[in-house]
Amino acid sequence: MHLYDLWFVVIAVLWTGYFFLEGFDFGVGVLTKLLARDRQERRVLINTIGPVWDGNEVWVIAAAGATFAAFPDWYATLFSGFYLPLLVILLSLIVRVLSFEYRHKRDEERWQNVWENVLFWSSVVLAFLWGAVFANIVRGVRIDRHLDYVGGTGDLINPYAILGGLTTLALFTLHGTVFTALKTVGDIRMRARKLALRLGVVTIALALAFLLWTQYQHGNARSLPALLVAALALVATLVMNQRGREGWAFAFSGIAIAATVAMLFLALFPDVMPTSLHGGTSLTVSNASSGAYTLKIMTWCAAVATPLVMVYQGWTYWVFRKRIGVQHIAESAH
Repeated sequence: MHLYDLWFVVIAVLWTGYFFLEGFDFGVGVLTKLLARDRQERRVLINTIGPVWDGNEVWVIAAAGATFAAFPDWYATLFSGFYLPLLVILLSLIVRVLSFEYRHKRDEERWQNVWENVLFWSSVVLAFLWGAVFANIVRGVRIDRHLDYVGGTGDLINPYAILGGLTTLALFTLHGTVFTALKTVGDIRMRARKLALRLGVVTIALALAFLLWTQYQHGNARSLPALLVAALALVATLVMNQRGREGWAFAFSGIAIAATVAMLFLALFPDVMPTSLHGGTSLTVSNASSGAYTLKIMTWCAAVATPLVMVYQGWTYWVFRKRIGVQHIAESAH
């Protein structure tokens, strides 16, 4: 295996980790309007992810940084061609952080309503746009023979990308719902389990449509097992949820997300950005990568830093592992 093949796998793992962890963050953000009945329940939902959401975002920074260092041509073409949707993603990430930090600074109802709406809509936008972006990467974009993106923003709006965005929105919302059932007690926990069943049916329909389309148009023998794992994991999520096994339901919803991301990368390889332009040149792991010495240094650095980050993040989840409910929220707290 060449080092550029290894770094393609590393980047796929980083994006998988990001969507697994940040996916339930986005889902909980959506649930602040979809599940919570009042401000106290919204505070419960926000508190379930309060200790971990910022650590989860480290994964997207690592994924973008690894892409920049290991595949500079991929990074340059991606961030120039997808400039507008990635700018919206960046702005949504920023205002979402502000909603966590500013919401509780004042106790006026109007102030808190504004930031709760920001949290909800930024979560919806992020969950949708990430799916649309990756769907367009797999589908292929207009790249000329000089490896430059020559399309426009309108080229990124197509039925396949829209279905990809709806799929990730549904997957992340389901993931957040089973996480809520896992992390809460009382009535909100029971309602989360009931909502997960309804969401699961919609998610399975969207995910199967998107994954089958992907397999038919862009897939290969490598991507087919990932499709089967994703479908089985979604069914297992609903079964475990119905049995009240929230931990297993959360694990299987995470496996469904991981298998979906894996399928996209398996369908993509050895390309990193295929061209849809006749006479164009696709970006591949070989023609878009950095030199061998750069990749070697990166490999040693990653081998040292990655275990430390994972141990620290695992410790954080262990410390804040207990369930919470409305009884744990002080009435006067803001």
